[in-house]
Amino acid sequence: MTDRIWLNSYPKGVAADIDVSAYSSLVALMEESFKKYAKRVAYNFMGKDVTYAQTDSLSQAFAAYLQSLGLAKGDRVAIMMPNVPQYPVAVAGILRAGYVVVNVNPLYTPRELQHQLKDSGAKAIVIIENFATTLEKCISATPVKHVVLCSMGDQLGLLKGTLVNYVVRNVKKMVPAYSLPDAVRFNAAVAAGTKAPFKKPEIKADDVAVLQYTGGTTGVSKGAVLLHRNVVANVLQSEAWNNPVMGKIPAGEQPTGVCALPLYHIFAFTVGMMLSMRMGGKLILIPNPRDIPAVLKELSKHVIHSFPAVNTLFNGLANHPDFNTVDWSHLMVSVGGGTAVQSGVAKLWFEKTGCPICEGYGLSETSPSASCNVVTATEYTGTIGIPLPNTYMKLLDDDGNEVAAGQPGEIAIKGPQVMAGYWQRPDETAKVMTPDGYFKTGDVGVVDERGFFKIVDRKKDMILVSGFNVFPTELEDVVAQMPGVMECACVGVADAKTGEAVKLVIVKKDPNLSDGDVRAFCKENLTGYKQPKVIEFRAELPKTPVGKILRRELRDK
Repeated sequence: MTDRIWLNSYPKGVAADIDVSAYSSLVALMEESFKKYAKRVAYNFMGKDVTYAQTDSLSQAFAAYLQSLGLAKGDRVAIMMPNVPQYPVAVAGILRAGYVVVNVNPLYTPRELQHQLKDSGAKAIVIIENFATTLEKCISATPVKHVVLCSMGDQLGLLKGTLVNYVVRNVKKMVPAYSLPDAVRFNAAVAAGTKAPFKKPEIKADDVAVLQYTGGTTGVSKGAVLLHRNVVANVLQSEAWNNPVMGKIPAGEQPTGVCALPLYHIFAFTVGMMLSMRMGGKLILIPNPRDIPAVLKELSKHVIHSFPAVNTLFNGLANHPDFNTVDWSHLMVSVGGGTAVQSGVAKLWFEKTGCPICEGYGLSETSPSASCNVVTATEYTGTIGIPLPNTYMKLLDDDGNEVAAGQPGEIAIKGPQVMAGYWQRPDETAKVMTPDGYFKTGDVGVVDERGFFKIVDRKKDMILVSGFNVFPTELEDVVAQMPGVMECACVGVADAKTGEAVKLVIVKKDPNLSDGDVRAFCKENLTGYKQPKVIEFRAELPKTPVGKILRRELRDK
């Protein structure tokens, strides 16, 4: 859509296009903030503050240490950690030294880790000891030569750090036995780097910054190549988009964000860590978002302005009895991403905080943000919003032609945040990039006359019942509104009569909820072919660590 009909829906003050070339690299962006906000708190972790000045000196020392290992410019360094202060330090150090960050999910199995380390060609890895046993099982089959080992308490000072490490290792028994004899401890690496020379490399906008592996929900994991300019563009686009509300933070009050999504996920990496750094914000690092009481206890100590999260986290928090121990009155923006935000969750969140969940949309391949709802809106739209500044979106048919108005088609995206391609996979890149530079997402959407896009489903997840298309997200949104339902997911199962039939899996909020109740509710709200043939109750749904429901696992079982 070259006419960008959505621009009429932009809030006042948000430009159709912004200057995304303001920084030559992510390093230039970070180094500006290190100097400009030196005295401010950059991160808070378990009650400990780390300032911008400290992040600057620690990351430069870490960069010097990495250079002392003899790595060449452009070499890949993996990071496999939860949200701990060493993560942003490692990212800044790797990039400042002229290397490429490879974000790794810490919950990977040895098989998955081996694939990613081999595929990326990572020569070094920064890993928390909790998962060292996973690395031990596969390291001999990877190119990794250098291991930097972190522990939860590394950056908490001697007394508190020692105590935290003791509890993690000996009380909670969260560090299984491992043997990595040549590993160097993080604090030792930083100490060595303080004495080593640091040579500042020339880093250009077109240099690779990050290899972001796409979740294996649709097959083998591939590395999306994100250049410095891709991530910089997305940080600036996101900042411009949030400005109508974030710009209202009183002068002298530091913008404060919650980082509960894992930093290895591109949503937290860009819209959490990098955007916070660009704004001179304080970021509250939450190592385990699944521990809802601990999350609420931590948040009760802070004034919070921004909260990017996924539907499952918003839902879990809003339904928890301790929710009101947190002061939500300063919350300016709640961005929902990663997966569809359900109307019931959005309604409850708005009722309880006064801040709407703004659903956005993006992928690893788009650094990630491509579209978002307007941050000043108060109504739930059920859409993924409108394209961000400098971004074009259109809907394509199977032959790559734009579909007629009102018709569903595959969402395709063009903009400065779109990846350079898949790492060493020209064949895979060719499948997803159009000749005119659009990235084909694999998501099926429709667009309304105001330019708001709505996902009707992934091409892969569609259920075909007697020739009728059934889109799981629609069913899930309907069923999730039943008072007795905590969560649900639906998939297609083979059926002799209709080809495929709908299977619905539910986690109960009300233990008395019955099969009959659900069927009656579905009959009332869904046309015949969309109604579930099979209903199953479970204690929990299989999810990725980010909170995305794994429909594939439900299907396979």
